[in-house]
Amino acid sequence: MIKVGVVGGTGYTGVELLRLLAAHPESELTVITSRSEAGLPVADMFPNLRGHLDIAFSVPDIEQLSACDLVFFATPNGTAMTMVPQLLEAGVRVIDLAADFRLQQVDEWQQWYGMEHACPEYLQQAVYGLPEINRALIAQAALVANPGCYPTAVQLGFLPLLEEGLVESGHLIADAKSGVSGAGRKATTGTLLCEASENFKAYAVPGHRHLPEIRQGLQLAAGHAIGLTFVPHLTPMIRGIHATLYAQLLDADRDLQALYEARYGDEPFVDVLPAGSHPETRSVRGANHCRIAIHRPQQGDTVVVLSVIDNLVKGAAGQALQNMNVMFGLDEDSGLSNVALLP
Repeated sequence: MIKVGVVGGTGYTGVELLRLLAAHPESELTVITSRSEAGLPVADMFPNLRGHLDIAFSVPDIEQLSACDLVFFATPNGTAMTMVPQLLEAGVRVIDLAADFRLQQVDEWQQWYGMEHACPEYLQQAVYGLPEINRALIAQAALVANPGCYPTAVQLGFLPLLEEGLVESGHLIADAKSGVSGAGRKATTGTLLCEASENFKAYAVPGHRHLPEIRQGLQLAAGHAIGLTFVPHLTPMIRGIHATLYAQLLDADRDLQALYEARYGDEPFVDVLPAGSHPETRSVRGANHCRIAIHRPQQGDTVVVLSVIDNLVKGAAGQALQNMNVMFGLDEDSGLSNVALLP
């Protein structure tokens, strides 16, 4: 059994991670931390875990966490970087679900996240945890930077086009919508029921923190700099991300449906839908899948890719569990074979 610790188990990403780990056949949850809720049984805060987890929250303690084989950080940005060096030195493997290690350049990270990085020497060591591109590196990694939710949906949608050089990479557009859980569990006016329900809005149009992460991944796929306009929106639903992606084709004769089916044919969690399909967020609710459809409206030179994920699963906790499976040589779908919830 893999002895697992979770730092920061009280947010939406944290409880989703606990839900998945509680059902994982090879994991043993030994530590779940929360400074504010130390001593409280986890199932008292999250009644869905009653009968599945008999453990209380505890204050984060490096010595206790160092007894784990793997530690997940489901914490706000800036927390993991203060503890990761000590854990790695103790031989503990780490998956960070926040953004502390996603960007390779420290100056860019500090610009977008507004704080000094505590251990910039680890940015180059961290492996970006998108299994569809970094599976071999993840298997050997001590530190994995779990991708963000928007970056997962957008990168999986664009990757085949950029890898093959089939589109004008200087003018990519990602129009993405997220459910309210993507904003986290903290109490803010904008996520109150009366504010978010029956409403739809764009936000962070001048620049979202996920923009440099998406751009970094797409540039690696293309092999050169790319131009990306990324506009996120808040939708009145709890879970789900829908990314509508636009690009101008350079090769109008290429069979894009066949391209995507070949690229993702062996990927357990990317589902390329039949031609003409329109994926729905409800088709991935609670599951670790990304469903993709490719369109060429009026057979023109614009390609439209539709990509949907559950922001809390493939966009966060499920992908983290997928990375754990890869790191420890387990079946990649171990603990992740559940069917999406419908309705």
